[in-house]
Amino acid sequence: MKIGLASDHAGYELKQYVKSYLEAKGITYYDYGTDSEASCDYPDYAHALANGMKNGEVNIGIAICGSGEGISMALNKHQHIRAALVWMPEIAQMTRRHNDANVLVMPGRYISKEDASAVLDEFLNTDFEGGRHLMRINKIPVNQ
Repeated sequence: MKIGLASDHAGYELKQYVKSYLEAKGITYYDYGTDSEASCDYPDYAHALANGMKNGEVNIGIAICGSGEGISMALNKHQHIRAALVWMPEIAQMTRRHNDANVLVMPGRYISKEDASAVLDEFLNTDFEGGRHLMRINKIPVNQ
């Protein structure tokens, strides 16, 4: 498993923590940016992550902005992305089990590192149930 990371300036500090979490677990990642706390635009990094997933550079993603909302919106514009905004372990588990979320989004300004670790544990260790949930997921993409 190779994970893609993306954040804006408000998510940069938590993203650095996520990197250390992944390194401690021996999980490979690629960082699509940003590279500092200097003000920047979250869509630039959301689109880079989504394109990296589409091209097979990474399998799943972790994205962070201040509230988690903006980067989620940008990610979910891509038909192959199912980005889920998560702030507690139970939601991380459910979004993997029932929604097969492929990008975990966390609110950098509103989640502690301890809670982020618990969310990461659940997201990375929970499998998709399939079954009736697959029918629902297949209805998500919009055909234009």
